[in-house]
Amino acid sequence: MSRARADEEEYWHSSKFRAFTFDDEDDELSQLKESKRAVNSLRDIVDDDDDDLERVSWSGEPVGSISWSIKETASSSTSSLEGRDSSLQKGSSSYAAFPKQVSSYSLSSLFKGEFCLSFSALSDTGVKNYAPELRRPKAEYKDYSSDWNPKDTVRRMQRGKICSLERFRSLQDKLVLLDEAVAGHDGNVITAVLIFLKRTLRREILFRELEVRQVALCHLIHFLKETGEQKLLLDLLRLCFFSLSLQLSQYREHLNIQDVEKRREFLKGCIGLPFSAEDTSHIQDHYTLLERQIIIEANDRHLETAGQSEIFRKYPRKASILNMPLVTTLFYSCFYHYTEAEGTFSSPTNLKKTFKIPDKQYVLTALAARAKLRAWDDVDALFTTKNWLGYTKKKAPIGFHRVVEILQRNNAPVQVLQEYVCLVEDVETRLNLATKYKCHDVVIETYKDLKDRIQLTAYKCKVERGSAEEEKINSILNNMVRNTY
Repeated sequence: MSRARADEEEYWHSSKFRAFTFDDEDDELSQLKESKRAVNSLRDIVDDDDDDLERVSWSGEPVGSISWSIKETASSSTSSLEGRDSSLQKGSSSYAAFPKQVSSYSLSSLFKGEFCLSFSALSDTGVKNYAPELRRPKAEYKDYSSDWNPKDTVRRMQRGKICSLERFRSLQDKLVLLDEAVAGHDGNVITAVLIFLKRTLRREILFRELEVRQVALCHLIHFLKETGEQKLLLDLLRLCFFSLSLQLSQYREHLNIQDVEKRREFLKGCIGLPFSAEDTSHIQDHYTLLERQIIIEANDRHLETAGQSEIFRKYPRKASILNMPLVTTLFYSCFYHYTEAEGTFSSPTNLKKTFKIPDKQYVLTALAARAKLRAWDDVDALFTTKNWLGYTKKKAPIGFHRVVEILQRNNAPVQVLQEYVCLVEDVETRLNLATKYKCHDVVIETYKDLKDRIQLTAYKCKVERGSAEEEKINSILNNMVRNTY
C-alpha cells in the first residue's frame, strides 16, 4: 500500500496536467474531460483486488454509501478551495488540488458516482472566482501580436500603450523608428527607443548613427548621466569630440583656398557634414553669402570699369567685397545699392530678408552707411513710420540716443542733431547730449518746460553774447518773472 501511496504522490506532483491558460477553449467541459482521462490513467496504480474490499471511513460508514458521498463531496470542495488558494500564493501551475485524505481510500470506489459531483463543484467555484480576474481583454493582445509600423508604434507609445519593439530587427527599421520618435518630440519615447537600440545594436554602429542625429544624441548623453554608465558615456563623448574636431578642421580648410569658385564648391560640400542643425544653417548661410558676393562683385566691377554709375565715380571702391562678413556686405549694399528694388541680389532689403537680419542690426548699418554719404533724407525716411490713420511719427528700434551718436560721428549738421536729440525721451540724457553737442535750442526748451530759472540763468553764461540763444533765454526769463507777479 505504501508503494501505491508513493506512486500516487508522484502523479500529483508530475506535469501531466496542462498549465492554466487564458484560451477560451479551456472551459469547464474540457476540464472535465481532462480530469476523467487522468482518473482513468490512475487505475493501473491500484490493485484489482481492492475493488472487492469494503472500505470504511473514519466515521465508521462504508465507503461508497450515500451518506459518505455527501460528506466527502462537501469536505473535498472546501479543502480543494483551500488548496487552490495556497497553490496560487505559491505560484503553482496546477489547475486544482484534491484533498490529501483521498489517498487513504480506494481510488476505484472514490470515482464510482461521486467524481462528477465533486469535480463540478470545483469547476463552479474555482473558475468563476479566479478566471475573470486573471483574464486579459482580447483588445490588449494587439499590442503584442499586431505588426505595427514605426509611425504607429511611436503614436501608441505616446498614448501610453505597451508596444513590443522586438519586431524591429533590421538596422533600417530601427533607424526609422528612432527618426519617428525624434519627429514626435516626446522625450520619454525617444529615451525608450534609445534604450532598445543600445541593447540591440553594437556600440560602433549606434555611435555612428547618432553622429547625424544630434537630438537623439543629446537624449542618450543625458540618459547615461542619469543612470551613471560612465564608461559608455566617456566613450560617447570622446567620439563626439573627435567627430566635431574632425568636422571643424575640414570646414577650416576653406580658408586655405584662394580661388573663389573652388571655395564656393568646397563650402557646398561642407553642408553635408554631420554638424548640428544650427551649425549646418550657418554653413548654408556662409555658402549663400559667398555666392551672392560673387554675383555682386562681378556686376559692380563692370559698372566701375565702364564708369556708368555716378556713385562709383564719386566714391570709388577701396576693396573687393569677396569673402567679407555679412555686416560688411550689408554696409556695402546700403552704401552703393540702397535704392535698388528688393528683387535684386545687391538690394539691402533682399539681404535682410534672405539672411534674417534683425531690425536693430539693419537700422544701425543702414544709418551708418547713409550718414557717411550725408544722405539726411534717407536717414529721416529710415525712422519715419505711418500709422493706420495716416499720421507720421519717428521711431527708432535702437533708441534715439544711439542715433544721435552715429550722426555726430559722421559730422551731421546741428539742425539734424537737434531734431533727433529732441526725440530722446529721458530728460537727463537729452540734456547731457544737447549740452555735449551744443544743441542750445534743445537745452533752452527743456529748461523752459521744467520752469527752471536757475539753470536757464546758469546756461546763459555758456552761449555767446548777443547771439540768438541769449536773446531767447532773456525772453523766457522775463516771461517767467511777469507770470510770477
